[in-house]
Amino acid sequence: MSAVRLVRSATLTPDVDYAYAATVSGPLRAVWTAGACPLDEKGATVAAGDVAGQAEQVMRNLRTALADAGASLADIVKTTVYVASPRQEDLVAAWDVVRAHMGDHDAPSTLLGVAALGYDDQLVEVEAVAVVAD
Repeated sequence: MSAVRLVRSATLTPDVDYAYAATVSGPLRAVWTAGACPLDEKGATVAAGDVAGQAEQVMRNLRTALADAGASLADIVKTTVYVASPRQEDLVAAWDVVRAHMGDHDAPSTLLGVAALGYDDQLVEVEAVAVVAD
């Protein structure tokens, strides 16, 4: 049983594909991830120029970081998705990949277009907060 409960609003629009809030309960352990980046096992940025391709690698890396900390995507209470682009369609392309990986667990998230990210050719980064029952 997950310690995370996603909260929907009866007042805010239901036409969004994420929960508006999340709560946690019980004896818990919090996990904060660094921003997952589109890097391969050698530290090279993958899929230069391809927002969706980078988002795929980012989500694989996020899964790994969470697993190494004893958590999974289903334990996430909040994500922040960064896309180095002023174009809304690029933000949506990254978001679509993130949502596909999250499945039915539509945790609260913030999606941002930013001027630049830290690695050469990097377009996407996702950070997460997860909570697991101890």
